[in-house]
Amino acid sequence: MGGGPIKDHVLCVLPFPEDKELLAKLRKRFPRTEFSYHQVTFAAYGEHDKSVMQVPASAWKEATVLTTLFSLPKTISDVPNLDWIQLFSAGSNHIQNNPVYKESDFTLTTASGIHGPQIAEWVVMTALVQSHKYNQLYELQKKHAWDKKGSGAENDYRSVRDMVGRRLGVLGYGSIGRQVGRVAKAIGMDVIAYTATPKDTPEKKRDPGFIVPGTGDVEGEFPSEWYSGLDKESLHNFLKQDIDWLLVSVPLTEQTTHFLSTEEFAILGQQGKRPSFVTNIARGPIIDQPALIAALKDGTLAGAALDVTDPEPLPSDNELWELPNVTITPHISGVGSSYNERAFEVLAENLERRQKGEKLINVVRRDRGY
Repeated sequence: MGGGPIKDHVLCVLPFPEDKELLAKLRKRFPRTEFSYHQVTFAAYGEHDKSVMQVPASAWKEATVLTTLFSLPKTISDVPNLDWIQLFSAGSNHIQNNPVYKESDFTLTTASGIHGPQIAEWVVMTALVQSHKYNQLYELQKKHAWDKKGSGAENDYRSVRDMVGRRLGVLGYGSIGRQVGRVAKAIGMDVIAYTATPKDTPEKKRDPGFIVPGTGDVEGEFPSEWYSGLDKESLHNFLKQDIDWLLVSVPLTEQTTHFLSTEEFAILGQQGKRPSFVTNIARGPIIDQPALIAALKDGTLAGAALDVTDPEPLPSDNELWELPNVTITPHISGVGSSYNERAFEVLAENLERRQKGEKLINVVRRDRGY
């Protein structure tokens, strides 16, 4: 094992098969660290007891580091040696009711930063599907025919306005928002950013988390303007800034639950005089969904792309399914073939920092919930 005592025992409890090549690289890089792997089923997501039962009690007891997506031990006493949990998710809200989260002082880190590229592509794709009237074009393709007249002005696939000169408002300028900002700038858009706390110095504008090379906005250079706050007045001031397209990418907390409702949509869409497009890749409850439906139906908003809803799965009789100006997907915007590899890169980065006595990246602050 490279000599000397084992520094850590990393227990991986994940809902996908072990990637032996990735684990072999980690063992070679950290020869004095022991790694063990236990696969749990995706069906156990959110079913605490079932996922825990799939892992032997001895494995929990030996772990000093837990790498997981959603599986946590029942009590702190089950993990007497544990002091750090590395989540393979971007957020931690899905485990915050677990006793281990509420009653421990374990260091908790996330995989924030690994989702930026694939989610940014989903964000742009779904917006262009709407703006370029692709749904209508696809229906014509299935008919093997061109409808040269279209089917009404609202569905005329010739009435396309490109994104150049339009304004993207990023509500939550984290790793995902930064990559969307990068892409938006590349297609000629103006970008403005909104964060919980002020970013009024170059250092504060920097991204301190994990960054996929060649992506994101490390220095915070893309936004032309920055706004901040968790109060309604600050949020409303941001929404008044002639935003054509609003990206919702804030974490779900007590303060951000129903952060956007009837009043906010009216301000954003200027009472229907300048309807905006809304994209939500964060969490469903951030948006007051009945208020969103009303704004989409009465023209206050131009349309929406939703990878998250409230609740999930979205009931089959919900109005959102049938609205022509809405694109819905089943919370899959972050899924990609590079997910596993990038998540283990975050783990490796933090193991390296831990061994050097340096501050870990993507540390969750329990006082703010993310």
